[in-house]
Amino acid sequence: MAAETNKPHVAVLSSPGMGHIIPLLELAKCLVIDHGIHVSFLNITTEASTAQIQLLHSPTLPLGLDVVDIPAVDISALVSDDTPIVARLSINVEESLKPLKSILIALGKPQALFIDLFCTQAFDVCKELSIPTFTFSTPSTSFLAFCLYLPTLDREVECEFIDLPEPVQVPGCSPVRTEDLLDQVRNRKIDEYKWFLFHISRLPMSDGILLNSWEDFEPTSHEAIRKHPFYKQIPTPPVFPVGPLIKHDKPELDNECLAWLDKQPLNSVLFVALGSGGTLSAAQLTELAWGLELSQQRFLLVARKPTDASASATFFNVGEDINVNDPKAYLPDGFLKRTKEVGLVVPTWAQQVSVLQHPSTGAFLSHCGWNSTLESMTHGVPMIAWPLYAEQRMNATMLVEEVGVAVKPVGIPGKGVVDREEIERVVRLVLEGEEGNVMRRKAREQKMSAVKALEFGGSSHELLSSVIKEWKIEKEISV
Repeated sequence: MAAETNKPHVAVLSSPGMGHIIPLLELAKCLVIDHGIHVSFLNITTEASTAQIQLLHSPTLPLGLDVVDIPAVDISALVSDDTPIVARLSINVEESLKPLKSILIALGKPQALFIDLFCTQAFDVCKELSIPTFTFSTPSTSFLAFCLYLPTLDREVECEFIDLPEPVQVPGCSPVRTEDLLDQVRNRKIDEYKWFLFHISRLPMSDGILLNSWEDFEPTSHEAIRKHPFYKQIPTPPVFPVGPLIKHDKPELDNECLAWLDKQPLNSVLFVALGSGGTLSAAQLTELAWGLELSQQRFLLVARKPTDASASATFFNVGEDINVNDPKAYLPDGFLKRTKEVGLVVPTWAQQVSVLQHPSTGAFLSHCGWNSTLESMTHGVPMIAWPLYAEQRMNATMLVEEVGVAVKPVGIPGKGVVDREEIERVVRLVLEGEEGNVMRRKAREQKMSAVKALEFGGSSHELLSSVIKEWKIEKEISV
């Protein structure tokens, strides 16, 4: 501990949910390993999932990264299984952070606090303690631009945004089609929207906003936020794209997926995984299975029990069904037997990064969560975009129309289901067709771009270094 006291000390705070915790933890690791910072990771334990507990108490965390558990609180009277994700997260955070002031004082008042978009209650405490507070925006730069514009849109538009006759014209950025709007802004009368607006309206209180992206991946959005008059007048805090910061698996020696991939041809396998909590309805999962079978392409399917439950019901239960999931119980009769020569089905979970970086993996059918998107781009894998909720529809459109690394299947109008013939079509397109080859080439270009951004002297490395430079100077002066 003596050595750690000579280093700059910062704290990192994430709201619950693996999609938030993973990138914040990767930021913490980067600060410790690459920049010599001592980090205290504040862990909200209320309603923590099994996956969250295992990740944050892993023996492999680097020396100098301390996890500080915030005592759990009882929020059962404030939320239910039907409470939407952002409202439930926000209530959890608000109740859990009541002792934040005493925690930060006990830690010796860190030189800065990094929070995610749903922990903005921390601004008030840190202002009182004179601790600089930085927001780490875990979604895309395009999403941040939309968020910064939303309070103005809220003041200027009277109808529901979903009823607007034209796409939302985000200043300096590509328009957002109403059908791509995230769920949290589709009904302005409910608590979900009010909580979301509350958090993003407080973004100007940040001392800076870090982005899990890099300049060359979303150049138009980065340029807009930095130079467009609208964002200057808000005013927008300094913005630092410091990504892509992604999870790095240590491949298991006896991993079934990797052993199977070793036997497959180069770029021949479609990896199908819908994030840490993504599930499909029974009807859609049946169509997906049939589409994979009809395509006659190799596939690795991470299978989860189908459900028509709300997204929040699965969001807070990640990792809890790993021992009770039997794909034979819900996949079409005979599917596993008929496809055993070309497909591998694993229940619940796979080492996603290890699969994506395997040379046999040729494409990724993904929900387009930002973490999965960055993992796919970092390893040069084109995508079949299958957004489920939150900002994933916005991500999918950007990947298809702006970056050119994805194809999105077309659902049956009015039914909300993509049929097996359409799934067969897009699977063949991305693995066999010339369009797939073009997407693969563009994805590999993004891989090289990401590597360049993160290396010493690259844009992301230098921007993060510029953020922490003054803390290091302060520490040297105090010592």
